[in-house]
Amino acid sequence: MTPPQRRRRYPGREAAEPPPKPKPKPAPKPGKEGDAKAPERLYVVAGPDGERADIDLVTLIVARADPPPSATPEQTAMLRLCTAPLSVAELSAYLSLPFSVVTVLLTDMLAAELVQARAPIVRQALPDRSLLEAVMHGLQRL
Repeated sequence: MTPPQRRRRYPGREAAEPPPKPKPKPAPKPGKEGDAKAPERLYVVAGPDGERADIDLVTLIVARADPPPSATPEQTAMLRLCTAPLSVAELSAYLSLPFSVVTVLLTDMLAAELVQARAPIVRQALPDRSLLEAVMHGLQRL
């Protein structure tokens, strides 16, 4: 639903005709064949809900093997994307799938040893004191 349009009223001018309203497009029927925009149900993609691996949004995923012939299209796409390390959030965005569906797919792929999950590199909370002192002395010399 679109919000109502505000119009300025100018004294002494006649009101202009409102622009014609566009006709709404009919909604596509859910069972129609050949409709490319009809979304698939997520449980069809993810399969039955079972145990999930402990995967975070920033967990890095790397492919360990080429996609087998028995892989689903989503798994094949993931394996092709993961030739270089990608986070689970990036995979979810590239494949336009929710995080929960991606974790279910990755759990199956981890069990089949098609991918490897790596924890992200955590930086130290505080920098090294000697480094800070060296920077401070360098700035004082300027």
